[in-house]
Parts: sequence; C-alpha cells; structure tokens
Amino acid sequence: MKTKKLALYTGIAAIVIGAGATTLALQADESAQPSASLTESEEAGQTITIYKSPNCGCCQSWAEHLATNGFDTRIVETDNLNEIKQQHGVPRDMASCHTALVDDLVIEGHVPANDILAYLEDPQFNTAGLSVPGMPHGTPGMETGRKDDYQVIAFNANGQQQVFREHKDY
Repeated sequence: MKTKKLALYTGIAAIVIGAGATTLALQADESAQPSASLTESEEAGQTITIYKSPNCGCCQSWAEHLATNGFDTRIVETDNLNEIKQQHGVPRDMASCHTALVDDLVIEGHVPANDILAYLEDPQFNTAGLSVPGMPHGTPGMETGRKDDYQVIAFNANGQQQVFREHKDY
C-alpha cells in the first residue's frame, strides 16, 4: 500500500512539474512575440498633438486630413495659442492658426500630411519645425475652391528658414 501511495504522489509531482515547465515555456515564447497592443499602435501611425482654438473649423478639417493620412491625432483645444507658439519657438512670421507637435518637431499651420511624413523619413539637421505661414487657400483644411501657390518652410531655433517643399499648380 505504501508503495502505491508513493508511486501516486511521484506521478502527481511529475505532472505538476511538467505543467509548470510547459507554462514557463509558453510564457517565454509569448514574451518573444510582439503584443497585440504594440502591433495595433504601430498600425495607428505617428501620433500628432494639435493645439487649436475650440471654434476653428479649418483646424478641425486639417486634423481630419492628418487622420485620413494615417496620423493618430490628439486635439487640445485652447484659447491661448500664442503661449503654445512661444513655448515651442515658433517665429512670428511662421505663425498660423494652429500648432502641432510630432515628438519634438513643431508643425505650424496647414502643412500637408505627405510633407510631414517626408520630413519624418529624412529629418534635416537643426530643424525645429515646419510651417505653412498664414492660411493659404487650397492647403489641407483650407479647401475653398481656390488654390494658391504656397511653400512649406523648415525653421530652426535661431530663426533661420529654408523652403522644404513648394506647391504650385497642384
């Protein structure tokens, strides 16, 4: 009888140890696989935080343009856009109706999504931001039926500026 109990306990112990080892092996394999949330966040696209006036329709349209083009948009409505622009070093002559941030890059105004993506793929040294100064007709969010020529300007913290992209006859 004693031998049968010992064999039973030994068998149960072997099953428990085997199950534990299998569980650990499965957990190790799962941690090597990308999690579903990581995969979903990669598919969601680049996150952009947009600071805009609560009453601005063109800013909302620009945010929708970015979302349509793969950006994960986060909108912060504020009545103090000038403070946001100053905090992020937007030169006065680069100012527009909204300010956005992609990581440390400032996006000022109606910059097309494709231009932002092109910059992010090949960033330029010492660039603080991209801007479409003012509110040119025909830019994303400013589709009024008229299409003005416009430039996307790269600017740095020292106020230096250069044309990043030019849009004519688009």
